[in-house]
Formats: sequence, structure tokens, C-alpha cells
Amino acid sequence: MSHRFINKGFTMIELLIVIVILGLLASLVAPKFFAQLGTAERGIAATQMSAFETALDTYRLDMGRYPESLQDLRAENSPRWNGPYLPKAVPADPWGNSYVYSRSNDGIQPYILLSYGADGKEGGSDADEDIVHQ
Repeated sequence: MSHRFINKGFTMIELLIVIVILGLLASLVAPKFFAQLGTAERGIAATQMSAFETALDTYRLDMGRYPESLQDLRAENSPRWNGPYLPKAVPADPWGNSYVYSRSNDGIQPYILLSYGADGKEGGSDADEDIVHQ
């Protein structure tokens, strides 16, 4: 009886070709995917800042003034305090940095609320651009 060798696998060349094709596809798709991820993070930051705005305005209605810090939305020792105004602790922005909140004295805006973006530094462009809630 003769034994016939039956090839049931892929050759090394075939595997290398498939890996190269997958690499090329990944290099085309990955930049678009990560660009969308940056857009989603900016949207999350804007949504969180809108929730802060609602909490800040409710605080002002109860207390007659805006808080000194965002942490005051969770607890304060005042008889007029009717909080907490946020359901959980003040979250970090999508990049893990603290939101910047300060009371304003310009007479136009009562407070300033912003995120410094992906780099966590003032200024920047693209994903590093500051997000200012107005």
C-alpha cells in the first residue's frame, strides 16, 4: 500500500500574505476609529459639563449664590442647603483630569467651567483643545 501525503494546512507564504493584508487593512481603519474615539470623549466632556450646569443652577436657586467649588455640590454645612446636587462624586473628565471651575467676577458669566482636553494643559488644538462650557 502506498501512503499518500495529504496537505491539510496552510503554507508559511500563505500565512504571511494574510498577515500583510490584515496589517494593511488595520492601518487604513485604525486612524478613522481613533479619530471617532476623540470625538466621543469631547462629547462626553460636554455632556458632563451640562449636568454640572444644571446642578450649579439648582444650587444657586437654593443657596442664593454659586458654590466655591464643584465639591460643594455634594456637601455643605448650611441650613439652606438642599443637596446633594450631584448623584455621585464629581467625576474626572474623559482623560482623567479634573474639570476647572471658578467663579467669575466679570458680570457676564457667573462662573467658568472647562476641561483642558486630552493633554490636560491650557490651550492646544484638535484633541488637546480646551472645552469651555458656556
